[in-house]
Amino acid sequence: MRRFSTLPLILFTFFASAAWPQAQWKHKIITFDVPDAGTLAGQGTIPVGIVEGDWVMGNYVDANGVYHGFLRAPDGAITEFDVPGMGKGAGQGTVEVHGMNPAREIVGTILDANNVYHGFLRAPRGKFTTFDCPGAGTGTYQGTASHSVNPGGLILAEYLDANNVWHGCLRSREGIFTTFDPPDIGTGYYQGTYPAIFAGVNPEGASVGTYADANGGYHAYLRASDGTITEFDDLNAGTGGGTGALGINPSGEIWGWYFDANVVFHGYLRSPDGTFTEVDVPGAGTSTCQGTTAACYIASFGAINPAGTVTSFYADANNVYHGFLRTRRGEVIRFNAPGAGKGNWQGTNPTAINPEGAITGWYIDAKGVYHGFLRCADDER
Repeated sequence: MRRFSTLPLILFTFFASAAWPQAQWKHKIITFDVPDAGTLAGQGTIPVGIVEGDWVMGNYVDANGVYHGFLRAPDGAITEFDVPGMGKGAGQGTVEVHGMNPAREIVGTILDANNVYHGFLRAPRGKFTTFDCPGAGTGTYQGTASHSVNPGGLILAEYLDANNVWHGCLRSREGIFTTFDPPDIGTGYYQGTYPAIFAGVNPEGASVGTYADANGGYHAYLRASDGTITEFDDLNAGTGGGTGALGINPSGEIWGWYFDANVVFHGYLRSPDGTFTEVDVPGAGTSTCQGTTAACYIASFGAINPAGTVTSFYADANNVYHGFLRTRRGEVIRFNAPGAGKGNWQGTNPTAINPEGAITGWYIDAKGVYHGFLRCADDER
């Protein structure tokens, strides 16, 4: 679901494009495209998640601007899928494929023919279940989006109500829903609760995300498995800044972003005891909308694995995106996918990391076309 105000400057649109060249092995990075992905700017292949064994999932945009899902096997074989009930017009379809667990249960969002959003669960053998959180609106571009699923089948989702306010939602494997909000959310237009994507819920059932307050400020939250919610901000965000959470691992370590009063982005790690470690990648730009996890013009993605290694992207002084990972030891390794463009807001955009340390994401080429990549694991984790 397009989250129009997770930040006033973040555009949650996923457009891409790609053809079908053979997978390439360069500097430990494999690039790939879904066979039926479109090949024009704003179309293509959009990997979002990776689990053990290097299973990758995401979605793609075809030549007609319709969204579809895919699952890529470790041997490179790609299964394309459509969720029953999705719309088939431009901008409709399986618009988000955001979560997967080790059993390869996949969750995401469809936009139907009436432009209403619904969550879905795809079972390992391909059976689909669609669902709506209680209280989800039924108007145009309202409804339910699902973003993460843990090994126990607990789905982390969100919904936009009839008043266009966002709320958090959990769906158990048995289909029982729990809705929630941090205490200080705003209730204005597109304010509210925004659960994190892919790495948003850990095996214990703790989840993280971001919320917008009544003044339009952005803050992070942690919801414990017992339902207790802790709101927090990185102290370096300061007045005029904002804080968000991108993921939580089994130990309760949280990976997230903040931007300062100059709208320069930075990363942080929050330990289970609440201690913050700041993360700024060498080479990250220091102007407005630049920096580490810079998310002015692209969705805010990133993840943390059980070892505490994190991944995301940064924007340099020329507004080009690059990927990076940071190990538990504090070592920062920067990388670019082969073929990544070097123009404004082009480049490499990692989205997720698995327990072995393999990373997936997409890159934007010089023509504005999106392609998938897999950065294979090594001893950096």
